Amino acid sequence: MNFQLTKMKKAIFPSAIAGMAILVLSSCGGNSQPGAGAGPGAAQPPASYQVFTVSPQSATLNNDYPATLQGEQNIEIRPKVDGFVDKIYIDEGSVVKKGQLLFRLSAPQYQQDVNNSAAAISSAEADVSVAQLAVNKAKPLVEKDIISHYELESAEYTLASRKAALAQARATLNTAKVNLGYTAITSPVNGVVGTIPFKIGSLVSSTNTQPLTTVSNIGKVYAYFSLNEKQLLEFSRTVKGSTLNQKLANTPPVILILSDGTTYPEKGRVETIAGLIDTETGSASFRATFPNPVGLLRSGSSANVRIPQQVKDGILIPQRSAYELQGKHFVYVLGANDIVKSVEIEIMDLTAGQFYVVTSGLKNGDKIVYDGTSSLKDSAKIKPEAMDAGKVYQDINK
Repeated sequence: MNFQLTKMKKAIFPSAIAGMAILVLSSCGGNSQPGAGAGPGAAQPPASYQVFTVSPQSATLNNDYPATLQGEQNIEIRPKVDGFVDKIYIDEGSVVKKGQLLFRLSAPQYQQDVNNSAAAISSAEADVSVAQLAVNKAKPLVEKDIISHYELESAEYTLASRKAALAQARATLNTAKVNLGYTAITSPVNGVVGTIPFKIGSLVSSTNTQPLTTVSNIGKVYAYFSLNEKQLLEFSRTVKGSTLNQKLANTPPVILILSDGTTYPEKGRVETIAGLIDTETGSASFRATFPNPVGLLRSGSSANVRIPQQVKDGILIPQRSAYELQGKHFVYVLGANDIVKSVEIEIMDLTAGQFYVVTSGLKNGDKIVYDGTSSLKDSAKIKPEAMDAGKVYQDINK
């Protein structure tokens, strides 16, 4: 019995020793085997980021200003005499020509005034004829000393009085005809008809608060917009010219962005700048004029006036290459040993499409990270991938 137990122990002991040896070898020497995976504490390789070299660029900067559009002329059509609207010859939105008939008023009293004035003229003409006969009769009698010279003078004075009465009657007729003519209301300018608040049968007069309609001359359209004091100073410094007229002449053509975001095909020019700054708003009013050959622009519309500004050999970077922190802008500049550094930059208020114009913080030849700023940290090591600068700046003016 003891013999068998001793034999079993001798058989188990070598097996246990062998198993422990295998465990020790696997735990100590596994990492040295080819193809084995890195442990959790091993260093990670640097991430790849696209990097481009900053180079001077020329671009057009655009700044948009909210504007209100007004026609060249906005004429309120008002009646000059009292009457009922008898006929309306146009509709709201109609395009009319100068002198075109718009409304006709029913005012019988003015026709009656014309008739009465015409009758008064006939009566005055008869009185003149009678007075003339009296003068003609008196002249030969005075020459023959049959009647006194006084009677001839009296007849001549009567004739002059009758002629004056005839002239007054004719003036009254002209006034009556003018008043009657006011019942036919025509357009004073070429333009587009606005709203028509009065309908047929409405009683209207010159004292009505509302006009019959408004005719807007929109052959040219004025866009009114404002610049604050800072923008006005920048405008004065950047535009060439020693006088206001010279600066206006050197201002580049401006662009109109319509309310749907499309660009108006005709370019305009800034023609006037208000001489005073509004103390309530702190801004100065500008007026730009745009041709309107097809009548696309209407009075009262809203739009944006875009003023372009040329930049030559400026430092421009894509907006995606910068990030903002507490109102300041930063970029990651590639330094020695492929380590990036966060650098603060200053930019202009104007943008060139999707590009910032950098005024300080960068220089020609700096290498900055193109994208991925949200995942980077200051002093991080990266694997830079060079980008073609031409590809970076290809859309600079779009």
